[in-house]
Amino acid sequence: MTRKFVLTIVASMIAASAFAVNTDAIKKSYELKDGSKVHVFMNGRMGMEDRFGRAVSMQEGHAMETKDGQKIMMKGNEVWRTEDMLKHDTRP
Repeated sequence: MTRKFVLTIVASMIAASAFAVNTDAIKKSYELKDGSKVHVFMNGRMGMEDRFGRAVSMQEGHAMETKDGQKIMMKGNEVWRTEDMLKHDTRP
């Protein structure tokens, strides 16, 4: 009985950790000319937020221009991560 209880607790902890997201993992955010933002995560992948504050998909390799004229290329497409960040409002 105790063994089943312990196994249930351990399985629950493992399942709960699968949903944990590191919201402090944003390295830098860039504001683009069209008003949208690109967030660069610690692993180098990027997520995009439109000018209305919604997570949007962007093709990998797409060239974007920041407000200050700098060109950056999209790497990755972390829509789910950006959406979770916006949902919990943990923007930098």
